[in-house]
Amino acid sequence: MIISNSKFSSIKKNSLISILLIGSFFFCSYSQQVTFIGNVKDTLHNPLPYANILAIPQADDQDVKFAITENDGTYKLGLAKNQTYELTVSYLGYKPQKVTITTTDQDLTKNFILKENPDQLDEVNIKYTPPITVKEDTITYDVTKFVTGEERKLRDALKKLPGVEVDREGNVMVNGKKVTKVLVENKTFFTGNSKLAVNNIPADAVEKVEVLDNYNEVAMLKGLQDSEDMAMNILLKEDKKKFVFGDIEVGAGIKKRYLLHPNLFYYSPRTNVNFIGDLNNQGIKSFSFSDYLEFEGGFGKLLDDVGSYFSLFNSDFAQYLNNQDFTANINQFGALNIRQSVSKHTDISGYLISSNSKTQTASNTLNAYQNIADPFTENRTVTNTINNFFTVGKVTVDYDPSYKEDFAYNAFVKVTNNDSHGFVNTINPDQNNSITTLTDVTALNLKQNITYSRKLSKAHTATLEATYNFQNDKPITEWLTNQQILQGLIPLEDADVYNILQTKKSASHNFNAIIKDYWVINNFNHLYTSVGINTSFNDFYNEDLQLLNDGRINNFSSAGFGNDFGYSYIDSYLGLEYKFQIGIATFKPAVFYHGYLWRTQQFEDSETFSKNLLLPQFTTKVEFNNSEKLNFKYKLNARFPGINQLANNFILSNFNSVYKGNNQLENQLYHSATLSYYKFSLFKNLNLNFNTSFNKRVKSIKTVSELNGIESFNTAIMFDQPEHNWMLSGRVSKKINKIRYNLSSRFSYNDYFQILNDETNLNVSKSIASTIGVETSFKNHPNLEINYTKDFNNYKALNNISKFENDQLEVILEYDFLKDFIFKADYTYNNYNNKSLDTKTTFDTANASLFYQKEDSPWGFEVNATNLFDTRFKQQNSFNAFVISDSRTFILPRIVMFKVSYKL
Repeated sequence: MIISNSKFSSIKKNSLISILLIGSFFFCSYSQQVTFIGNVKDTLHNPLPYANILAIPQADDQDVKFAITENDGTYKLGLAKNQTYELTVSYLGYKPQKVTITTTDQDLTKNFILKENPDQLDEVNIKYTPPITVKEDTITYDVTKFVTGEERKLRDALKKLPGVEVDREGNVMVNGKKVTKVLVENKTFFTGNSKLAVNNIPADAVEKVEVLDNYNEVAMLKGLQDSEDMAMNILLKEDKKKFVFGDIEVGAGIKKRYLLHPNLFYYSPRTNVNFIGDLNNQGIKSFSFSDYLEFEGGFGKLLDDVGSYFSLFNSDFAQYLNNQDFTANINQFGALNIRQSVSKHTDISGYLISSNSKTQTASNTLNAYQNIADPFTENRTVTNTINNFFTVGKVTVDYDPSYKEDFAYNAFVKVTNNDSHGFVNTINPDQNNSITTLTDVTALNLKQNITYSRKLSKAHTATLEATYNFQNDKPITEWLTNQQILQGLIPLEDADVYNILQTKKSASHNFNAIIKDYWVINNFNHLYTSVGINTSFNDFYNEDLQLLNDGRINNFSSAGFGNDFGYSYIDSYLGLEYKFQIGIATFKPAVFYHGYLWRTQQFEDSETFSKNLLLPQFTTKVEFNNSEKLNFKYKLNARFPGINQLANNFILSNFNSVYKGNNQLENQLYHSATLSYYKFSLFKNLNLNFNTSFNKRVKSIKTVSELNGIESFNTAIMFDQPEHNWMLSGRVSKKINKIRYNLSSRFSYNDYFQILNDETNLNVSKSIASTIGVETSFKNHPNLEINYTKDFNNYKALNNISKFENDQLEVILEYDFLKDFIFKADYTYNNYNNKSLDTKTTFDTANASLFYQKEDSPWGFEVNATNLFDTRFKQQNSFNAFVISDSRTFILPRIVMFKVSYKL
C-alpha cells in the first residue's frame, strides 16, 4: 500500500501529538514520586547488606516496588504519592518484618532492626517467601506473586517482573543485561537460547525464575574464566515436575492457509522430554539464524574466530535462515529434547531438530555501477523457488563426580539438502539476458567435543578441551541461457541454449586442543598458562563445463578452470595470562606465541610455508558495583585464508563473475578494541548501555576486480595499507510509573580500499540510526509501544557520494479487556528516500489478532490477520566495492486465520 505525502503528514502530526501527550505525562509522573529511605541492621546494630525491601501497593493500578540494601545497610525506594503500601523487609536467617505505610507529599525515612530466626532451618516454621530475593550474583523471582492468570506464555509472565524486559523476538534482558542461556530445573533447555523457552513454555507452569549473573557451567571455574554470561533458570510448580503439560494450536484461513503448533513438555526428577512442532504456510519460521548460532557454540564464541563466523554467515543454509521476506512459504518443523539422569553424578541429554521448507522469493534491484569510466545502471529481477531440508542432532554426556572434577562429551551432527530453481533477468547497456539457475547442495557436518576440568590443588585448576570437526559439502550448480555470458573469460561453444554445469566438492578435518592451568597465587593475583594446537586438513575440487546439445562436453579446464586443491594448516601456540586486581579494577594482560605451518597442493605442485607471530591481548574490567561496570578489551588478531581463497585455478562464482584464488596468500593482521559501559538503577528505573568497537587492518586479503559491464573477474592479493572500522552505539531506558522511555543510537564508519580495473581508490561508508520510543505497562488500560527510527546512510567512492534516508514509525497495541479477551495489533510505516537517484517510496504493514479464553477453561480462540494492507514489497539499499543497490523485496500477501488452542 502506497501512502500519499498528505497522509504521511497526518500520520506524523498525530504521532507527534501522541508523543507530546506521553511526554507531558512523563513530567507529571515524575512529580508524583516520593523517596523512602532508611537502613536495615541486626540487633547488634551491624548493617545487613543485600537485605530485601518489598513494597506491595493496595491499589491495583500501582507497581510493586523493590530495593536491596547496600553494603552499609542503607536502602532507597521510589514510591507513588498518597498511596498505601505493605512493606516487607527480609534477610536470610532473620525474621521478616512487615509494616503498612501511607505516603504523603513528603519524603519518608524508616530504619529496621531484624531479629535472628532460631527456626531458620525448620521448613515448617518458615511461612513467608519474598517475591524477590537477591543474593550476590543471583536474583530469584517468585513469579506467582506477579502474574494475574491471564498470561499465556512465559514471555508474558517475564514482562511483569521488575527489571526484566522481553523483546518481540524473545530475547530477554534483566537489569539491562542480556540473558544468554536458559535452563529449566537447572538443566539446559534445548540449546539454551531464550527464544524457544519464552515463546513456548506455558506461563502457568512456572513458579520461580532465577537469574544467575557471571554464569559458568562448571562451578569450580567461576572467577577463573572470564564470563559475562547471564543465565535464567526456570523452576516449575510442584504439580508440573512430574506431569505432562503444554498446549496445541490449530488454525485455518482463507486461500488454504493453515497452522498446527504443538508444545508438549514432560518433567520429572530424572527425566525431561520436550517437543515443539510447527506446520504452517503463513511464512512463520520456527528456527532462526540466531538459533543456528547457538548450535555452533554461540555468537560470543564464534567472534573469537571471525573467519569461522563469516564462513558460517555466508553459507547457503545461513542465507536461507536470514531471509524473512518471501512470496510463499511452507514450513515443517519439529524439535525433540530429552534429558535423563542416569545417576546422581551423570546426565545424558540430546536433541533432534528437523525442518523442511518450501519457499518462493522475488526481488527487483537497481544496481548502480560506480568507479568505472562509464557508470551505468542495471535493472535486475530475481525469482527463486527453494526447497530446504536440514536435521540437527546433538548428544551430551555430563559427568561431575564432585566439585573438584567435571567431564562433558558431546557429539553434534547436521545434515542439509537444499535445492533451488532460480530465474534472473538483467537489463543493462550491454545486454538484455535471462538466466535460469538450478542448484543442489548436500552437506554433512560432524563435530565432537570433550571438556575436562579438575581442581589439582587449592591453588591450581586444570582444564582440557578437544574438538574434532568434519565438514563435507557437495554443491552442484547449473546455468541455462540463450545468450553467451562471460565472453573472454569462459571458452563457450556456440549453441541455441548454453548449458553450463559446475560441480564442487569440499571436505575438511579440523582438530583443536588446549590444555590450561589456572594458578591462583592469592585473591588478587592469578597466572594462567595454556598450550594448544589447531590443525586443519582440507580438500577442494571443482569442475566447470558446458553441456552441448549433441551430448558432447566442453570442459573449461583448457582455459585454466578446475581445481584439485589440498590445504593443510597447523597452528601450535603457548599462552601466558596474568590477572590481577587493584581496588575495583581487574586487569589481565596476555601474550600468545604462535607457530604456523601450512602447505598447499594443486594437482602435483606443492608448496610449504611457515611463520611465527607474537599476539598480545589486554582486558580490563572495572566494577563500580553490581549494577555499574566498565569493560575494555584489546587484541591483535591473525586470520588465515580459507581454501576457496587459495585454490589458484579459475572457478565460476556466478553467472556474471569468475574467481581465481592465490596460494601465496598469508595471514591477515588487524587490531581490535572494544569498550562497553553498563549501568542499571533499580531505584531510578534507569538502564544505560554504551558500546564502541574499533578495528584497524594493517595487513589484509584484498579482492582485485576487473569489471566489464556487469561481468567481473576477481582474484585476491595481500594488501598492506591500513583500513579502519569504528562502531558506536548506546541505549538509555528510563521507566517512570507506568511508562518506559527509550532512546538508542548507532553510528558506524568504515573506510577500505577498492582495487578495480587497475585503479586503487579509498571508499568511505557512514551510517547513523537513532530510535526514540515510549512503552506503557498499565494493568487495566490498553498498552502502547511507539518507536520512531531515523536512518542516514552515506557512501563515498572517488567523487561520487550516495545518500539514503529512511524514516520508520512503529506502533504496537495490546489490550486485555472483559477479563477473557486479548487484542493485539502492530503497525509499521516506512518512508524510504534514495537521495542520489531522487526516488522516494513509502510502504506500511499492519497485523492484528483477537484472542479469547474463558478463565479456568483450557480452550482458547483467536482471529489473526497479517499484512492487513496487503503491502507487496519492502524497500532497502546496500553497497559493496563497486555497486550501489536499491532493491524491492516482495513479501507475502494479506493472511487471515482462525485459530483454536487447547492447554493441557
